[in-house]
Amino acid sequence: MASNRPAPEAPFVPGQRGGDTFGYGDHRTGEGPFQEWNPTEESIRPVRGRHRVTKQRGGLARSSTVLGVGVIAAVGAGGMASAQTGKPPVSISMPDLPNVGALISGEETPEGSATPLSNVGMTSVDTAEGAADAGEALRARIMAQAERQQEQVESKAAAEAAAAAEKAAQEAAEKAQKEAEAKAAAAKKKAEEEARKKAEAERLAELAKQYTLPTSSYTITSTFGQAGAYWSSGYHTGLDFAAPTGTLIKAVHSGTITSAGWDGSYGYKTVLTLDDGTEIWYAHQSSISVSVGQKVNTGDVIGRVGATGNVTGAHLHMEVHPDGSANGVDPLAWLRGKGLTP
Repeated sequence: MASNRPAPEAPFVPGQRGGDTFGYGDHRTGEGPFQEWNPTEESIRPVRGRHRVTKQRGGLARSSTVLGVGVIAAVGAGGMASAQTGKPPVSISMPDLPNVGALISGEETPEGSATPLSNVGMTSVDTAEGAADAGEALRARIMAQAERQQEQVESKAAAEAAAAAEKAAQEAAEKAQKEAEAKAAAAKKKAEEEARKKAEAERLAELAKQYTLPTSSYTITSTFGQAGAYWSSGYHTGLDFAAPTGTLIKAVHSGTITSAGWDGSYGYKTVLTLDDGTEIWYAHQSSISVSVGQKVNTGDVIGRVGATGNVTGAHLHMEVHPDGSANGVDPLAWLRGKGLTP
């Protein structure tokens, strides 16, 4: 701060006015006399390069005072910015500044007499953690935030992986359960089928005790439904057992003789009606051993193999007519259904 050159003092004349000074119309002793001083351009020109404030030992002058005030303002603004942006306060270290009043008055101020600015803007957390500057604190916060985000991502990924694993395990368990159920169902079905076959075999075995083949020492020569000119209908209506003439003919099951005698192209024929109404026809016999109304049991002899009627050789022609129907069924299938294997 510049100042004017000191005004020259008026010359002192001893003994003038008896040592009295004037004031408000009278003289006062011990103050005077004075000369009238008119300031000139030369007398009021500022002295360049000279200041009233003496230089401090810390190398600070008026510019230091301005710098200190600017630093205080900057620190205050930095604190406000930190509060607004959420960033940690900046630690600033400055040399201790003298009292501003002392700088203006030009008096020497002892070092350290003013309040130091070295801890302005510092928080207790920053001081405890030993943060050196705002950049280090910001880096630490960014790294901490990045670590938290990474932990969140890893936790989410782990949760998704666990959910996927649980879903896969559940799907695998459901698939295994379905496969087990399918295998169990297949095994059950197979067991049921085997049980049914076994039961059928037992039934047929029991029936086989009740049924028997019509003759023995035979050869199957013609089957049911076989086409040919030998039969008036155009196809074969029964099953032929070729055997030597005189071979015994047996009752396949217990029943009653309902017909016995000559029947045209059938030759000598016997009809056995079973208890369920099924008729068994025996044709081309050489002889008949039973009479109408006779009761017979399984295996009883009812006649002998011959070659009577429309034949080309000795054989037994057998037909099966359920419930006495005109059209017969396959005797081979019927016999197998009774547990017999022709």
